[in-house]
Amino acid sequence: MEEQYDVVVIGGGAAGLSAAVTLGRALRSVLVIDAGEPRNAPAAGVHGFLSRDGMNPKELLAVGRDEVRKYGGDVVGGTAVAARSTAEPGAGAEPAFAVELADGRRVAARRLLVATGLSDVLPDIGAIHERWGRDVLHCPYCHGWEVRNTKIGILGTGPMSIHQALLFRQWSPNITLFLNDVLKPSDEEWEQFAARSISVVEGKVKSLVVRDDVLTGVVLESGKEFPVDAAVVAPRLEARSAVLESLGIRSVRHPSGIGNYVESNGPAGAAEVPGVWVAGNITDPTGQVMASAAAGNMAGAVINADLMMAETRAATESRRLQAAGSPAAGR
Repeated sequence: MEEQYDVVVIGGGAAGLSAAVTLGRALRSVLVIDAGEPRNAPAAGVHGFLSRDGMNPKELLAVGRDEVRKYGGDVVGGTAVAARSTAEPGAGAEPAFAVELADGRRVAARRLLVATGLSDVLPDIGAIHERWGRDVLHCPYCHGWEVRNTKIGILGTGPMSIHQALLFRQWSPNITLFLNDVLKPSDEEWEQFAARSISVVEGKVKSLVVRDDVLTGVVLESGKEFPVDAAVVAPRLEARSAVLESLGIRSVRHPSGIGNYVESNGPAGAAEVPGVWVAGNITDPTGQVMASAAAGNMAGAVINADLMMAETRAATESRRLQAAGSPAAGR
């Protein structure tokens, strides 16, 4: 092993960096392995983050990395591809792990926090990838203010699209829901659309229309075009769980049907393998940046407490052994 740490954090987003700051302030040796692929990289700004509203996502992470280093933590660029347990065999053994990076580096850790986030899998609609995070959106709390009172098209991908249409109506009276040959609204939902003056368009969506680097419309396979200023889509969310899978921890289908995530034990994020925690979007797919940072903070505190209890047990056992071996113990 090149290095050994109390905690290795895999993922350098808001959750991972927040956890690392908490651990560094607790005088723990901590390493953050950052693949440099934040989910919100296409966005111009982070919103809903108290005191940091509108801050560029890359700038936010740069500040976070500096704060980790300020408290003695290490941050390295690279992709963790696998982890394995190196704990001594037998019941009651302390957790220990080896983490392998894509470039062949290996590091050892007493505890692991995986905060690798998730990937947004977008539907097969022309120009959607190029506009993602700009004027193709998914969350009104992240982007609704920026597109308020404009013409917003909701691109049907599944049941969540109906919820998005009703929700974005709060930000604009000009909402058009494209069924995209996917959605079949119920009678009650049709009534809701009518009550909220939401237009509904039948037919399969072919592509977005972009003119002079500005989204201007949605075109159907029939060729008919509808003007929009912003498009909303519900992507399929896929947990970035490869490292966890190497430890036998697999992602599962989220109860809402929005995609896959990794289950955890409560807000502290304990995973099913002792010594492993998860935080951020990998286990809370709908959490915004501030929620992910809070989850990382909580996970860091709980991991430190877990290490403290392990050290207390070891110190207590050592004291008992010393007492048993002292001359006074035989009297």
